[in-house]
Amino acid sequence: MIELPEGSWWDWDVYSWRPGELRLAADHDLSYHHNLELVFADPLYVRCPGFFQDPVFRAPTPEERWSVERQCGEAPGVLVAFEADGGGPEPVSGLIAAASVEVRVGTVLRYAPGGGAK
Repeated sequence: MIELPEGSWWDWDVYSWRPGELRLAADHDLSYHHNLELVFADPLYVRCPGFFQDPVFRAPTPEERWSVERQCGEAPGVLVAFEADGGGPEPVSGLIAAASVEVRVGTVLRYAPGGGAK
């Protein structure tokens, strides 16, 4: 299970996804900055909406764990599951398998200095 620090983390998005790293960002409003990141190293499996709100992290089910291990050919270092508001009538489920996950706290601006968009 992921343990988040105290804070207003209701807006979430996929901030960056590049080879070897997936970053989810969170804050009370993602328009200009975020203050929390979950950084997944070497993601093996990702089922995650691009934007979601109020995730509830939970232990993966045995079926989710089995499915990921079957598809990836190995047990991941971390397996994170959650339910969240994805903007539709039903909650969305997320499932991320990776070698490791790091929780980072600190302000990351979402615009470039000088007023241009990032």
